[in-house]
Amino acid sequence: MSKTKHTVIYVGLNDGDTHEQKYSVSRYTNILKNVCKSYKVAFSVSIVDGGYFHEDGTYVEEKTLSLTLMDTETGLAKEIAKDLCAFFNQESVLMTESEAEVFFIKESI
Repeated sequence: MSKTKHTVIYVGLNDGDTHEQKYSVSRYTNILKNVCKSYKVAFSVSIVDGGYFHEDGTYVEEKTLSLTLMDTETGLAKEIAKDLCAFFNQESVLMTESEAEVFFIKESI
C-alpha cells in the first residue's frame, strides 16, 4: 500500500460559445486519449451527465468527460487541463486533487 495523488479533470462537451455539443462523445474521447498519450500519462475516463452555470448565468446540462490521473504532478495535470479546455472550446474545466491509497492486486490460478 502506498499513498499517491489522485487527480480528476472534468471536461464538459458543450461548446463554450454555442452551449451545444458539436461532435460525438467518441470524437471527444479520442481527442482526450491522444492528449494523454502525448503527455505519456496513464488514465481512466468516464462519461457522466453534468450541469454548469456559465459566467453569464446561463445554465446548461451536458455530457462531461471525467478524466482520472494517478500519481501525476500538479503542473502536468494543469497543462493537460489547459489543453483540453482549449481543444474543446470550454469556458473552464474543473480539476480536483486528493490523496489516495493505492493497492495493486495480482492473482493467478
